[in-house]
Amino acid sequence: MIAKTIKAPYYAVIFSSLREEGDQGYAEMADTMMDLAHTQPGFLGVESARNELGITVSYWESLEAIKKWQEHPAHQIAQKRGKEEWYKKYAVRICKVDSDYFFEK
Repeated sequence: MIAKTIKAPYYAVIFSSLREEGDQGYAEMADTMMDLAHTQPGFLGVESARNELGITVSYWESLEAIKKWQEHPAHQIAQKRGKEEWYKKYAVRICKVDSDYFFEK
């Protein structure tokens, strides 16, 4: 899914990862985190694609909103399990989006 254009400026958190074999509860936790993120103040949307390389981009209105999400107790549990069970490696990048555009046929 491609999120509709959000009025800039805003922030994007880009999470790219390589997963371990097997699910080990990953799909259920991913769904839970997606639902929870939608309830967080400052959350604007998300786009995700998963194959060999997983990429999730979430959109936030401020760096403070991102920090609060990073520190959310349930999200911290997911982060810990990610390091211990789900990911071979991952990268997190936080970017300020000054402009964007959206095309749809």
